[in-house]
Amino acid sequence: MLGTQDLTELQWQIAHAIAHTLVKADTDVNELGKAIAYLRAYVNRENAGARFFDYLKTLVKNGRQIGHSKRTTDYYENIESACSQYLKAYQDDAATMLQILGWASRLMRYYKDAGCIGEITAPTVESVRQAEIAEVISAHNFAVGQILEATVTAVKGNKVTYEILGTIKLTEKEPKKAQSLSEGQKVKVEILDLKEDGSIKKVKCVG
Repeated sequence: MLGTQDLTELQWQIAHAIAHTLVKADTDVNELGKAIAYLRAYVNRENAGARFFDYLKTLVKNGRQIGHSKRTTDYYENIESACSQYLKAYQDDAATMLQILGWASRLMRYYKDAGCIGEITAPTVESVRQAEIAEVISAHNFAVGQILEATVTAVKGNKVTYEILGTIKLTEKEPKKAQSLSEGQKVKVEILDLKEDGSIKKVKCVG
């Protein structure tokens, strides 16, 4: 099928989710194409992402005057809703938004031809920080007992904050180790517990 070389795993899931959502709502792929063309025209300007969301809101508000039919307004509403749900985290990264939407429009054509199969569990990403964490989770299959490198970012009393893989921060009680650790120190931590989504819940310093 389509290559995924220019998207991360999470962004690929988002592209699928947008396409799936819009096809299920019977949205015209050509209307999404017009929105993409707008974003492409402004992608290198300041606040391009924010302008894009404003543009979608304007389309929804003025849909009846500029659209060809009541259906056009529905299309605008569907597109605005899907973009707001899935792309807000990338508002400050218009180039990535453009890539995701480009793939979404290709996938819409694919889904229309193939028929939507089942439900897609869509990732909801509220912020770039959350997106980064989700990327790390999707790229690593964490396991209890796994040893990872971490950086100590804070020591307060017997509590130590670790940063793992440059993204995940966890604060743990380390009554035996805290006094011998210092900020910026590289250590090894062992995963003790995982959350339901596969992310790390608890670690301990092992050296």
